[in-house]
Amino acid sequence: MRQTAVPELVRSRRLLTGYFAGLGVVMAVFGARMPAVQNAAEVTTAGLALVLLAAALGTVTGLQAGGRLARPTRLPALLTGGAIALAACLAVLGLCSSLDILLAAAFAFGIAHGVLDVAANAAAVRCQDAHGRPIMGRLHASYSLGALLGAAATAHTSHTVLFAAVAVGAAAAAGATTRLTRTVASPALEPVHPGAAPGSPEQRRLSRRRLWLLGALAAATLLGEGAAADWASVHLHDLGATAATSAAAYGCYSAAMAAGRLAGDRLTARFGAGTVVRTGAALAALGLATGLAGSTTASALFGWTAFGLGLSVTIPSLITAAGTGGPRAVATVAVTGYVGLLAGPALIGALTTVTALPHALLLPALLAASVAVLAPKALEKATP
Repeated sequence: MRQTAVPELVRSRRLLTGYFAGLGVVMAVFGARMPAVQNAAEVTTAGLALVLLAAALGTVTGLQAGGRLARPTRLPALLTGGAIALAACLAVLGLCSSLDILLAAAFAFGIAHGVLDVAANAAAVRCQDAHGRPIMGRLHASYSLGALLGAAATAHTSHTVLFAAVAVGAAAAAGATTRLTRTVASPALEPVHPGAAPGSPEQRRLSRRRLWLLGALAAATLLGEGAAADWASVHLHDLGATAATSAAAYGCYSAAMAAGRLAGDRLTARFGAGTVVRTGAALAALGLATGLAGSTTASALFGWTAFGLGLSVTIPSLITAAGTGGPRAVATVAVTGYVGLLAGPALIGALTTVTALPHALLLPALLAASVAVLAPKALEKATP
């Protein structure tokens, strides 16, 4: 690494850390305040489902567009423009008074989020390559911490005021991203080990088959994340836990995931991505299965905590591996993973119509076990 690039690397990493944290805050506020938006716009439950569907379709559209547009020289424009668009859409969502406007704002919000997701991860891959060591875990940990902060901020705040405040913050952050022109888009930030030439064995390692394997593992992992978000508290409630304790289940999961990601970079650098993800996924599968087998609140909390800790390093490692194929590969893995995130809660809900909830929740545990089996093959040579 050239010495002159060190200040740019530090600046880039810090800006991206703040950016991931900001995205976490925005998405937590969006999800937590939807019921308040529903009431303000006098939208039925069916109408709210359409709004959430519009946001999901917008995100998929944005991920695909971001994959096509993300080039090193375009990353500052995508980050800046995306942050401004996200801020504007969030402000509109807080003021909507009709279903039509709400649907349009949600779709536009999803597009901005999808573009930002790809741009931020593409910039993170480039920054990580220039560092020559894993940093993706810490960046994704900042997203988790931002989500926890955003969820906490929604407790006693008007949705209009909250949306406006977060929108102003996102717009202010957009100004800071213009500095990334001299960092993630700079020729000085070249990888310590430059990529192989097109057609070489090193370049061919990210084949279409491997790309779809990475996507399948992302879908399996994010299905578990969706299950934790929507069903962990229900699981605790069914065991007789209080409302506060039930809500703590997802908090334990999220905190464990953030902690695991903070430690994940050092573990990945020492043992390799394949080994760390395999061990973590095995812990997630065993921990959740143990928590489901027990009939106490304590065992359930342990299970969800172990599940979050075990899966914490998976998505950062999958994004790193996909990054060797460029932004389009990152987008492909993100879109496939997002399908799992969306489908997971509904699939588990369908399973509860034919079996008990603890049995239905074995699905994410089984998928975590499959990640443990397949991760070494998918992540070979993925560590920077």
